[in-house]
Amino acid sequence: MAIYEGGCHCGAVRFEVEGEIGDVTVCNCSICAKTAYLHWHVEPEQFRLLTTEAVIRNYQFGTMTSKNYFCENCGISAFRHSRSEPERVDINLRCVDGVDIDAISVQLFDGQNWEEAMKR
Repeated sequence: MAIYEGGCHCGAVRFEVEGEIGDVTVCNCSICAKTAYLHWHVEPEQFRLLTTEAVIRNYQFGTMTSKNYFCENCGISAFRHSRSEPERVDINLRCVDGVDIDAISVQLFDGQNWEEAMKR
């Protein structure tokens, strides 16, 4: 399995994730559309935070299910726990070092109509 490193813009938040990149999703919900989040869900044991949690803040809204973590210094959200899969770690693939985003196959998720999309 491949090991990837990534993090926020300023480098205060760094992580490592092990696995093959697959099932990448773009969501059109209010927060994902504004942050251009590119979702790659992994199991918690595949994710390792390399830096302190002290600079990480959490933003929650709506159902309060998702945990939208971001760096207190630069504001970038490198990972989170999504409403769709709160038990997994949702990596922002745009924050993973050396990944060619244009070469990744992406699925669309209709987060604006979350309940109906989850039924499909």
